[in-house]
Amino acid sequence: MKVSFYRYMLAAFAAASLSAAGAAWAQVDTAKSSVTATSKQMNVPVEGKFGKFTAQLRFDPAKPAEGSAQLNIDVSSYDLGDETYNDQVRGKEWFDAKTYPSASFVSSAIAPAGGNQYKVTGKLTIKGKSQTVVVPVTVTQQGSTQTFDGSLPIKRSQFDIGTGEWKDTSVVADEVVIKFHIVAARK
Repeated sequence: MKVSFYRYMLAAFAAASLSAAGAAWAQVDTAKSSVTATSKQMNVPVEGKFGKFTAQLRFDPAKPAEGSAQLNIDVSSYDLGDETYNDQVRGKEWFDAKTYPSASFVSSAIAPAGGNQYKVTGKLTIKGKSQTVVVPVTVTQQGSTQTFDGSLPIKRSQFDIGTGEWKDTSVVADEVVIKFHIVAARK
């Protein structure tokens, strides 16, 4: 009985601490959310969509510095609309999904950038390589729903995406634009 009481008190203290610390964690609606990556092959845009990802968000526009974001993407879920291409992009020369099954972004700071714009600094990790990036994010709120939209250009060569014959950036451009649309409801 004492153990249950102490666990209850510990849980209540933790919940109160989180509430006092700022915004509550948001429940991400992955059915309404999306993460895409667009590259250019022979100067023609090619967009693929990641079908599986998880996100954890905590954000209060009145206290952005107290917020945090974490996104984990299942790279084997990248869909270019053709299974032959999907198999190729999962392979060693591209994502090497068997060795590196996920890519991630973990925020370290959120700063206001005017209006409903924010700069989210964090660590982007793809294929075991990490880079600190600053992502411009637009946040819109409708009732208890928050929507986070942004895009981040990266160089695929910095993450060893496209090796061997695909390392040549004259066929597939080095720049890739990652776009996200995350819909979340405050708990």
